[in-house]
Amino acid sequence: MRTAMTFSPDGRRNAADLHDSSSFDHVGRDAGADFAAGRVLADLADADPRIVVGCADLTYVTRLSTFGARHPRRFLYYGISERNMIGAAAGLATTGHIPYVCTFACFSAILAYENIRTDLAYPQVPVRILATHAGISMGFFGTSHHATEDIAALRAVAGLTVLSPCDPVATEAMLRATVGHDGPIYFRIGRGREKAVYTDPTQLRLDRPTTLTQGGDVLLLATGVMVQEALAAAATLATDGIGATVVDVHTLKPFPRTVIAELAAAHSSVVTVEEHTIEGGLGTLTVEALAAAGVGTPVHKHGLRDEFAIIGPPTHLYQYYGLDPHGIATVVRRMHEHRARTPLVSEPLWTPDDRAAVLAARS
Repeated sequence: MRTAMTFSPDGRRNAADLHDSSSFDHVGRDAGADFAAGRVLADLADADPRIVVGCADLTYVTRLSTFGARHPRRFLYYGISERNMIGAAAGLATTGHIPYVCTFACFSAILAYENIRTDLAYPQVPVRILATHAGISMGFFGTSHHATEDIAALRAVAGLTVLSPCDPVATEAMLRATVGHDGPIYFRIGRGREKAVYTDPTQLRLDRPTTLTQGGDVLLLATGVMVQEALAAAATLATDGIGATVVDVHTLKPFPRTVIAELAAAHSSVVTVEEHTIEGGLGTLTVEALAAAGVGTPVHKHGLRDEFAIIGPPTHLYQYYGLDPHGIATVVRRMHEHRARTPLVSEPLWTPDDRAAVLAARS
């Protein structure tokens, strides 16, 4: 029997008896999440009357209820009407407002791609899209709710800034730093379960990626939730004598091409990690940057290949696709071993056999 859903005094749903730690609380999936945006925007709106927030049927799961409770007349609820919400936000922006609109990444970047392109980017209006639950973090909900193509699609939209914070502190830093930005911004946000990477918002600068650890062998470039996984992988690799420099590539457009090329030139190999297809995302951006700078360091792109993700608990999917610390460390090790034999690595370094082993362990 399903437990009745109740609400706590702060407006959050109480799902105390519905937890499943292996699947990010599939039933009570908003319990314990921290998206930062609701509270940060509420604080910013205290001093800036231009800020308004729109939500598409996700008030509680995205924590925008915090903003709605403090600024009810500036909180707009659109229901399951994401494309309409983005179009309405464009209109609000033309009247002097700064609209922030929030929905899952699959519904903003994929479903409403045309609205982002034509309603926001073409007229260059200051609308900010808070695209939560990016990548495969919606697990059980399947392909319609996965967003593994959004970086590739949106990087092609002229005049659109694409930011990918890795934790709530990074999200807060980016929100505060971009209030006055003239054009539209796409914030690619995870599921609110990200481990802390930053302790201070001032650690992060939008004009360059953040180097989190230093190592002499492999440059490990990650974005979004994969940053925490890359850091854990680097700690494991250190015990094997492999030094990995871990870099948080939080600004995907405009891409910091010069800095990335300089970092790559100082290492023997590069591995990019993204909760996204390897076609057109962080890996492709990196390869393009190195080619433009004439840097010959070999790059291996790690993420989903030419495929749609299977359905299952998000944490299990990360293991299946090698996007957990074990999988990332395995890929880096193999890249390091390949480099000792040949500079060219063309085959996948997380193999079908690795995926089969994950399934076997789960059966």
